[in-house]
Amino acid sequence: MKLSKDEIIKKANANCKDTLMETLQIEFVDAGDDYVIAKMPVTNKVHQPDGILHGGATVALAETVGSFASHIFLDTDAFFVRGIDISAKHVKSVRDGFVYAKASFVHIGRTMQIFNIDVTDDHDNLVSTCKLTTVSLPKEC
Repeated sequence: MKLSKDEIIKKANANCKDTLMETLQIEFVDAGDDYVIAKMPVTNKVHQPDGILHGGATVALAETVGSFASHIFLDTDAFFVRGIDISAKHVKSVRDGFVYAKASFVHIGRTMQIFNIDVTDDHDNLVSTCKLTTVSLPKEC
């Protein structure tokens, strides 16, 4: 059964309650056939000591959006997803506003999924580009 865009966003945001995603105020805002987008506010909660967005917070946002993209295509009653590799290239600093992570599929396999995730600022400038690999594993009965 294919979920609607609104159902995907609602499900994603519901899964953020009482998690790191809620702490970082990550909110899913858009989804399509081959992508998912989430946003995160850039405040002092996610700053490095010198007042710019911490790369670790950026990577947490990227892994969040990529991992949830895997969930959309899985039977989550039978399988769970784990990130197994993530890399990031940070190209621009951000002090305030929001950053947006868009996870786009590179490969959707039965057990392995690969995503490109671009993180942009409020003006659509590239902040970071990430690659995430996830694995789908069967849940034990």
